[in-house]
Parts: sequence; C-alpha cells; structure tokens
Amino acid sequence: TQSTWGRFARLLRSCANPSAVHRQPICGMKLDDLKQWLTQRGHQAFRAKQIFDSVYTHHVNSFQEMSALPLALREQLEQEMALDTMKLVSQQLSKDGTIKCAHSLSDRQIIETVLMRYKDGRTSVCVSSQAGCAMGCTFCATGQMGFSRQLTVNEICEQVLWASRIVHKEKSRVSNVVMMGMGEPLTNYRNVVLAINSLHDDFGIGWRHITVSTAGVVPNILKLAKDLPQVTLAVSLHAVTDEQRNKIMPINSRYPIAELLDACRQHTKLTGRRVSFEWALIANHNDSPSVANQLAKLLKGILCHVNVIPLNSTQGFKEKAPSKQVVEEFVKILNDNGIEASVRVRRGIDIDSGCGQLRANLVRKQPLPTTTATTT
Repeated sequence: TQSTWGRFARLLRSCANPSAVHRQPICGMKLDDLKQWLTQRGHQAFRAKQIFDSVYTHHVNSFQEMSALPLALREQLEQEMALDTMKLVSQQLSKDGTIKCAHSLSDRQIIETVLMRYKDGRTSVCVSSQAGCAMGCTFCATGQMGFSRQLTVNEICEQVLWASRIVHKEKSRVSNVVMMGMGEPLTNYRNVVLAINSLHDDFGIGWRHITVSTAGVVPNILKLAKDLPQVTLAVSLHAVTDEQRNKIMPINSRYPIAELLDACRQHTKLTGRRVSFEWALIANHNDSPSVANQLAKLLKGILCHVNVIPLNSTQGFKEKAPSKQVVEEFVKILNDNGIEASVRVRRGIDIDSGCGQLRANLVRKQPLPTTTATTT
C-alpha cells in the first residue's frame, strides 16, 4: 500500500548514519588490530578477547551489554567503534522457517541476506558480497539491476552476525555460509577473502562449511584455490555451449566454457575438493535429455557435483521452471552417466527468496542514490 511504501521511504532516508561511517566497524576486524587499538588508548590487550567473545559468542547488541568491561572502555568503544553499521529495513518469514532480510548500508544502498534452516540440523546463511552486480546474468534479479559498489569486510561479516543473533536466541548457531547472495564474490576478492578468514577465526565456521559462488571469473578461481583451498567452490554454469551461455551470462564472452572448465580442473587438482556446478533449469531452454547428456559429457573427468535448481522467475526474466518430472529426468541422466547430481532443496519459495528480488521490489518504489561503480 501507499502508506507502507511511505514508511519504507522514511526509514530508508533515516538509514544514512554519518556517525557509523566515521566510527571503526568492529565486526570483521582482526583480533591483533583490536589489541593494538586498545593498547594505544591505555587499555590492556586481553580486553580484545573479551570484546570478541561478547560479539561472536554472546551476540550482544550494544557495547553497554559487555558487562565484563570497565565502564570507561565501554563508553570509549561507543564513541570510536561501531558494532552495527547496517539497518534492517525489511524482513520476510517463510512458512519453511527461512528468513530473508534487506539491510540498508551507511550510504543507503540495499543488500539482502537469507537465513535458511534444514531438517538435518544445518543453519545456513546466504550473504551478499556486492551492492548490485556487474555480471548481467539475464535470469538473475541482481544481474538485472546493475552494479553499485563493493561491500566492505564488515558489511559481509555483519550479515552473518545478524543471522547469528537470531539463531543464538534459539540456542543454535550458524553452521554454514554461502556467498551466493547479491554480487560476484570473486570480483570483490580481497574483501571476500578477509571476510572468510573472519568467519572461520571469529565466528568459528569451518572452512569446508563456507562456499564461494562465481559466474566464472577464471583468474580468481585459481587464486582462491591457493589462498583458501578448503573453501568450497560453486560455479554457475547453466549452458553447455558458448553460444547459449553468451546469451544468458555475458561473462562467458571473456571466459568461455572450455577455459572455465579447465580452471575448475586445476582447482580440484590443487585442492583435492570437488567443484559444485550450479544449473538453473529453465523450461524449454536447458532442460532436455539432450542437454543433460551434453552436460555429462562436458563434465566427465572433473571431480564435481551438479546442483540442479528449478528456475525462480524474476520480474525481468519471465521464463519458467520445468515440471517435476522433467527435473527428475534431467538429474537421472546425469547420475546414469556418472555425474553426481541432485535437486537443490528450495527454501523460502513463498517469499522474495531469489537473489535480488526483495531489494528490487523495495527500490522499485524508492530509488537508491547513485554510486560511482568500480569492480576492481
């Protein structure tokens, strides 16, 4: 309704928080850097561990809740540090327990985060690495909106902190993080790697429980294999020929399929880890038995698994997902040809769970500020 969008517009305008911009974000900060910050101000270095425990174990919402710290230190932290630099502007709850939220950043850009719970006990968070995306994939709501800017280390980590606070109240913890939200993680390489190190060291999430998804940025696939060999690599493939992939994924004109798959082979050789190939199944486009057989031939000899994902339609891409029977036949053909494949469990299908959908719906009524775009 008009009144609802009016409230959202007022909230969005209020999210420009100059004080948060000038204070140093604590989430994603290295422990040694915090120790240095403390000693430079006359405090004892061991306080850094107490602060980290408060943030990552006890999930406090303010510095004043850090009761183990002296009052003077808490007040100084409030003046010079920021525990939260983002504001929650929208949150949706699915009937399956999935929670999707939109966060407003200090410059009023909007990003999305999704918290997913599974019956096997996993609690996974899908995080964004950029505001918008420059890849231009036609079937993706984020790709349709264009690129705004890179996310900082703290903005990536704070998304996991948001989810951790929710599940902490349920006496649970985040077990997995997937970088499959808005943006191309491998074109924000430095910040993504630093954030992943924080997720492991500070949040206590195992390397193998962190997944980085890419549309196919070949040089950084190989770099990731060397820098973070135990992190899972997921590659969005979606087509078996360059002609088909060029139409839906413009990055293919720079890094064609043969070059991409060669990088994946090198990645598995360097890491010993299998690659996960993402396949958005689009009715009457890439869902036929013929395509399944071509895909099996293409991936033969690569240590991999194929995640088959029935398409989640978006405002700018009106194609549909195929029937359940077609999906099952596609997976069966891959498995029969020796390629491990399964249908990804769909979460939050009754809400705007697809990448970029919630943000797109929000900004359709309230345009975002213009930001100078750079993907370097």
